[in-house]
Amino acid sequence: MQPPGPQQQPPPPPLFAPNNGDFTFVSSADAEDPSGSITAPDVKLNLGGEFIKESSATTFLRQRGYGWLLEVEDDDPEDNKPLLEELDIDLKDIYYKIRCVLMPMPSLGFNRQVVRDNPDFWGPLAVVLFFSMISLYGQFKVVSWIITIWIFGSLTIFLLARVLGGEVAYGQVLGVIGYSLLPLIVIAPVLLVVGSFEVVSTLIKLFGVFWAAYSAASLLVGEEFKTKKPLLIYPIFLLYIYFLSLYTGV
Repeated sequence: MQPPGPQQQPPPPPLFAPNNGDFTFVSSADAEDPSGSITAPDVKLNLGGEFIKESSATTFLRQRGYGWLLEVEDDDPEDNKPLLEELDIDLKDIYYKIRCVLMPMPSLGFNRQVVRDNPDFWGPLAVVLFFSMISLYGQFKVVSWIITIWIFGSLTIFLLARVLGGEVAYGQVLGVIGYSLLPLIVIAPVLLVVGSFEVVSTLIKLFGVFWAAYSAASLLVGEEFKTKKPLLIYPIFLLYIYFLSLYTGV
């Protein structure tokens, strides 16, 4: 018997095996043509339980780091405010201030200081515009002039009040002067009826001016003026005489 020959050892495994998850190298002859287009991956977004397929352009932007261009911001509840609230218009507050100006007697129990201490812009502006509208008859340029007198007349009263030692802001003066035009608006239809009676018409005009001036002065002229009150009441009175002259066309 011949002694058994040496057993052959199996060849070592390849260093890169495809079944092991490794990469294999192929020759250039076996390689596919690299030219052509790259197919975009099929990416889906999960939005509320529904999958939406992204387009190639969307995927391209995300891969290049521009995905923030595709983001959609959530609606802010504060952006859905009503228009009046967005413009800071309180109709109840404006209505209360109108009543305070039209009924300035302290015995009626209105807290009239709210007109001065809590000024607003839209209420006085509406009053001034309404006064301008009723003054339009035959004098169309009067609208811009009334608004100008309201702004700069209030500025004059404000500067005078500050010089006399009053603690008042320009916004407060602007609101009080604007709201106090309401008595002149009230007497306007009466003047249309009694316009042919000169004496009665003059008395109604004086009553309207005194009414408006008293409403404004009682809010702007405080106890801090002491003996200087007439120095501020008189220009307020003249201001409303000028407003009435713009309405009557004198």
